[in-house]
Amino acid sequence: MPIAIGPDIATVFMLVFARVGTLVMLMPAIGERFIPARVRLGFALFLTLALVPMARPLLPGGGLSPAVFATLGLELLIGLMIGITARLVVASLQTAGNFVSQALGLAFAETVDPTQGGQAAALGNFLMLIGVALVFATDGHHLVIAAIGGSYAVLPPGTMPPTGDAAVLALTTMTKGFSVAVQIAAPFIVLGLLFNLGLGVLSRLMPAMQVFFLGLPATIMLGFVLMASVLGLMMAAYLREISAFLLPFAPR
Repeated sequence: MPIAIGPDIATVFMLVFARVGTLVMLMPAIGERFIPARVRLGFALFLTLALVPMARPLLPGGGLSPAVFATLGLELLIGLMIGITARLVVASLQTAGNFVSQALGLAFAETVDPTQGGQAAALGNFLMLIGVALVFATDGHHLVIAAIGGSYAVLPPGTMPPTGDAAVLALTTMTKGFSVAVQIAAPFIVLGLLFNLGLGVLSRLMPAMQVFFLGLPATIMLGFVLMASVLGLMMAAYLREISAFLLPFAPR
């Protein structure tokens, strides 16, 4: 049976793939760098095929035209806007890991970040990997896919997102992400302050004692004990933030 793909279907597929492909490359969990690019590309193609029937009535057809190219640029812009703001939420774990490393004296311990590449704090990488694993374990990737499809209802194709709303979304997300990072790292910040204060008093009382050589191993040990105690609460706060960002885009 011959299958012919007309210019209308090809145009619609290209426009849908512009938004979906951008979001798949940037969204949490499914857009991490350690996932092979071919896997992400294949997932974006299949997701585009699933969304074409829904998005087709909203998109211009008739082959290549100035309206199609304008819509293509807007679709790329919408995908970048949503995807980059989602990345700001994901980065809260790496920021929290940097805070924890500073509090425990492990800022010098850096490893390759498997999610974004480059060097980053080892504790931040540890938290990032746990966060990605928990997104899949709690079926959060279903919410990510629903948000990609629901973005067509929130931001219809061919309409320019208001610049003010986009700026507010970026600033609000950045502020919330930093706030969540501080909340996640708060127990370790308090531990570092109190422990260093105690070491300062001890060094005054016993000047001959090598406080640094005694204090650093003790700080690391107490930090790991504290992390084992509050790791579940830290990840719960992160998952709540991810859900709060994606739910407005998911269909109800």
